[in-house]
Amino acid sequence: MKVILLVVGKTIDSNLISLQDEYLKRLKHYIQVEMTVIPELKNTKNLSESEQKEKEADLILKNIDAGDDVILLDDKGKQYTSVKFSEFISKKMLSSSKRMIFVVGGPYGFSQRIYARANGMLSLSAMTFSHQMIRLIFVEQLYRAFTIIKGEPYHHE
Repeated sequence: MKVILLVVGKTIDSNLISLQDEYLKRLKHYIQVEMTVIPELKNTKNLSESEQKEKEADLILKNIDAGDDVILLDDKGKQYTSVKFSEFISKKMLSSSKRMIFVVGGPYGFSQRIYARANGMLSLSAMTFSHQMIRLIFVEQLYRAFTIIKGEPYHHE
């Protein structure tokens, strides 16, 4: 299986980029992983939130294949402890899907078309984080999940 973190807009903070890259590098020890960045929309001043979400949906859907397992990182999603998240990942790895895609949307979230295409939703917290921060938090939790699956001493209960 391959894990793809599909994100709208690039991270601009060099500290966050460095940490993201470190965890992505660590993850490659366990699984094929990549981050795909969809460029932010240009000239959005004249677009409504709904129009923006629809244009982002077009770009997101271009990166998703019919057989992909698509999980949205969304505040309405299910919350897990780190151990339960590792169990979730472990079960997903046993499924027949070749690619598991975790999607971080733009500033206004997702269009209904993206919700309809998703196989599930995951919330990392009841709190709101910037789209740039959530990427780092997610890759760290994904790394933590694989260390838990492998019984390595990174996570402490």
